[in-house]
Amino acid sequence: MSRSAFPRLLDKAVSFLRAGYPEGVPRTDQFPVAALLPRRVSLRQVVASGDAKAVDQWLDAVTGVWDRTRELAALSKSDVGKLGELLDASSGVALLESVDDNLAARTLQAMDPHRAASVVDFLDSDHATNILREMDGRRQGALLGLLPPERAATLRGLLGWPADSAAAHMVPETLTVRPDMTVSQAVTVARESVAGLRGDSRTTAYVFVTDKESRLLGVVPFRSLVLADPNQRVSALMNEDLITVSPLTDAGSAAQKLLEHNLLAVPVIDQDKHLLGVIAEDEAHDIAEKEVTDDADRQGGSVPLEVPYLRASPWLLWRKRVVWLLVLFAAEAYTGTVLRAFEAEMEAVVALAFFIPLLIGTGGNTGTQIITTLVRAMGTGQIRFRDVPVVLTKEMSTGSLLALTMAGAAVVRAWTLGVGPQVTATVAVTVAAIVLWSSLVASVLPPLLQLLRIDPAVVSGPMIATIVDGTGLIIYFMIARLMLPELHGM
Repeated sequence: MSRSAFPRLLDKAVSFLRAGYPEGVPRTDQFPVAALLPRRVSLRQVVASGDAKAVDQWLDAVTGVWDRTRELAALSKSDVGKLGELLDASSGVALLESVDDNLAARTLQAMDPHRAASVVDFLDSDHATNILREMDGRRQGALLGLLPPERAATLRGLLGWPADSAAAHMVPETLTVRPDMTVSQAVTVARESVAGLRGDSRTTAYVFVTDKESRLLGVVPFRSLVLADPNQRVSALMNEDLITVSPLTDAGSAAQKLLEHNLLAVPVIDQDKHLLGVIAEDEAHDIAEKEVTDDADRQGGSVPLEVPYLRASPWLLWRKRVVWLLVLFAAEAYTGTVLRAFEAEMEAVVALAFFIPLLIGTGGNTGTQIITTLVRAMGTGQIRFRDVPVVLTKEMSTGSLLALTMAGAAVVRAWTLGVGPQVTATVAVTVAAIVLWSSLVASVLPPLLQLLRIDPAVVSGPMIATIVDGTGLIIYFMIARLMLPELHGM
């Protein structure tokens, strides 16, 4: 049923209902309502049909990224190969750029190599590079060997940069003019050059002004160039106050710089100011999203997944989680050592044991709250190591207020258990001390790790809780020795 026929059929159905089911018209229990609704064909059915036009119709009907990902991931390898025969350059690019890089790479590997190469040739350079990185060296080299030499050289150049660098995610094709050109000449050059550029508005939003050695001098928004006086010099229009990044700048930092300054692209230049390419806005958003996802995984005590969760096998999830669990298990073991060291104190005052889960839980929760806030602020560039004094002052002030509040809550809890005033006072003082200690550790550790070039996200909630557990117990029993007569001299 065509989409245009659906409204007419629906009008007829409404008319029939209002007429009270005229004779000869089936009732609703005889006429399925589903027959009135347009049915979307699945990707598996598209492949079975063998109709290339059906692929375009499916892409028009299924616009959601996760819907496309689910249906493509559900195809068998042979079905993906058949799908590859139905894809042209346009539909291939539309499909592969809308799914994750790992799935796109698997799709290309299942396709006929020559057809896969034709699709890669039409992809934007940054997207093509991201997908090729997901392939092993042999398959990557074979696919590059089928591309035009100039295109293959461009992609090999991008693949040569570290995967987490700005240069690895840039589009090398840019629109450039000379400063001594008139606006009329620059527009002519731009018009002649734009047909050979990839990425359309992704790389033509700005016109970069370079000298004969391709050193970046300034930038002119394309719109400003078109609207300027045709006889005006480009040098009079260009903005020399540039926001740039170096090729080895961390990709996350480069993306954050673009987003902070609300740019459509940020140029990548080497130490001699040669323009190497640009990082486009959509790529920056992808990088930033991946950074947030990876940080969330690390804060949860797991290594980031390379594939979407629904495609992750139990074996992969085990590999990503088991190392952290073993590390945390080993770290947590010292908590038992601390308890054993203070065994005599617990035997002397049994009531002390009642509050151990409460105390170490409070310390871990306090640290986790601070860690989560700081790691996110550091990820967005709000906090650097030089801000540690400000952070420490702010968090210790907040920690003092929280310590008093939690101490009051501890007094109420101890009173309900009827443990006596001395133990109650001990628990209250300990809760306050542990909250302040946890605030101190959680405030200093992430910026310190960042200074040491260690990802601060590794200071996850589980890890900070583990650190505070053992030290919190030591604080507890040391305060108990000072405040409880039964423990004096121990």
